[in-house]
Amino acid sequence: MIYLDYAATTPMMDEVIEAMLPYQRQFFGNPSSVYGAGREAKKGLEEAREKVATSIGALPSEIVFTAGGTEADNLALKGAVARLDGRRKHIVTASTEHHAVLHTAEWLERQGFRVTFLPVDRDGLLDVEALESALSPDTILVSVMLANNEVGTVQPLAQIIRTVRQHSRALVHTDAVQALGKIKLDVEDLGVDLAAFSAHKLGGPKGVGALYVRRKTPVEPIAHGGGQERGLRSGTPNVAGIVGFGIAAEISAKEIDYQAERLSAMRDRLQSAIVERIPDVEVNAGGAPRVPGTVSVCIRGVEGESLLLLLDSKGIAASSGSACASGSLDPSHVLLAMGVPPELAHGSLRLSLGRNSQEQDVDAAVEALDQTVERLRSIAPRFGGSS
Repeated sequence: MIYLDYAATTPMMDEVIEAMLPYQRQFFGNPSSVYGAGREAKKGLEEAREKVATSIGALPSEIVFTAGGTEADNLALKGAVARLDGRRKHIVTASTEHHAVLHTAEWLERQGFRVTFLPVDRDGLLDVEALESALSPDTILVSVMLANNEVGTVQPLAQIIRTVRQHSRALVHTDAVQALGKIKLDVEDLGVDLAAFSAHKLGGPKGVGALYVRRKTPVEPIAHGGGQERGLRSGTPNVAGIVGFGIAAEISAKEIDYQAERLSAMRDRLQSAIVERIPDVEVNAGGAPRVPGTVSVCIRGVEGESLLLLLDSKGIAASSGSACASGSLDPSHVLLAMGVPPELAHGSLRLSLGRNSQEQDVDAAVEALDQTVERLRSIAPRFGGSS
């Protein structure tokens, strides 16, 4: 298999697996226990907290471990508005957010909050003027993702935060799941109040994430119990997974310059080859800053699901968009928000490269894609096939 879906998930690093094994065998104690096995587990937990914090420019005390990015987003949005809920009832977010944010915002809307879903341009970049116009004394929270999971667009988050600070008292949250390990990230420099992360997007295990909570930022827990993680996320933590997260974050931070340069070059080569070899292809977000490694295109005359199945038969693992929306036949909400016509959005393809990707993967992917598109178009009425 040639794996080109790193934006969906990544293979665990060997170093991560090795680091996790002791905490699944001999250091299996509950980190809340006072005896030796518990203290060893607690030590591994806190060392991982330091590693994750260092990778994003935070303090260890500002890291709250969760079961993934979705839980972190939910805790940020629900927890922030629950703590601050009073006279302010307005939330602002972008129309291209991950469903973990969009569906949470829609749920809050049903609870009586007013939500503004901001537009984006053809490259998926937020309209900052629309943001400024939307802000008011009633705004309690602004949530804008740093890097888009479908097209890779990197938002001008520092500018967005400055605008929010100048025109409101709102907290700022960012879904940074697709940014960690791909672009340099310093939450202190950004000035964000809350940020969500996930381990399995950078070579760590699934089922582990973190929420950065800037010191003194008011957040209410959304699940109650034993009071772990500063009372914000009760429940016995997944120590082995958290240890793996720490190692993945540490390694990714060390490699980020090298991998960013390498994957950006491979991405550009992949994109150029697709456009040159296959007619009637439109690149999504090609004019915006993007994370290294992500290419999103729309191919006329093909349907995304058929394209993916045929590519899979050729040993190519790819995606038509967000892995979290798999099974849905609806066109991508991200592409529709970017102004892509529905009939074109149905032919979307996301190819995402990662740490183990090689140049030969690009060549094989383009060859397989060219053959597959030709086959599908040969049976499509608009491209000369029989009806």
